[in-house]
Amino acid sequence: MTGYRVSDVMTKQVVYLPAETTLDEAARVMKEADIGDVVVTDGASLAGMLTDRDIVVRAVAENSSPAATTIGSIITREVVMIEQHCTAGEAAALMRDRGIRRVLVCDSDRKLVGIVSLGDLAMQLDPTSALSEISEQSPTV
Repeated sequence: MTGYRVSDVMTKQVVYLPAETTLDEAARVMKEADIGDVVVTDGASLAGMLTDRDIVVRAVAENSSPAATTIGSIITREVVMIEQHCTAGEAAALMRDRGIRRVLVCDSDRKLVGIVSLGDLAMQLDPTSALSEISEQSPTV
């Protein structure tokens, strides 16, 4: 990962959903976009992040109704950010230290410009690795 910046490996197409979105709609959006996370907004403000794991652990496992539960009620509100000029190695260290798989990417003005995942870093480090291959595959149903 030496020499690579976060901006080189991040995903620039971030999907945003309002906090009032229901779980079933969020899951549908994530499936159609083939992604495992969305950024959640409250008006013009960043409210947090929702991952596929959040849906399973915080909603499905708690028997919450997907049609009646809003994503704002289960999101991770404390999002971790890294500036796009930081190195990929710094992003990997941040993920390791915080025990997370995704980090939001911002510019020097703290404006959101992308997201970097463990899979993004793995594909950059070694495109032939098992993690890279898994990250590239579409989920099978």
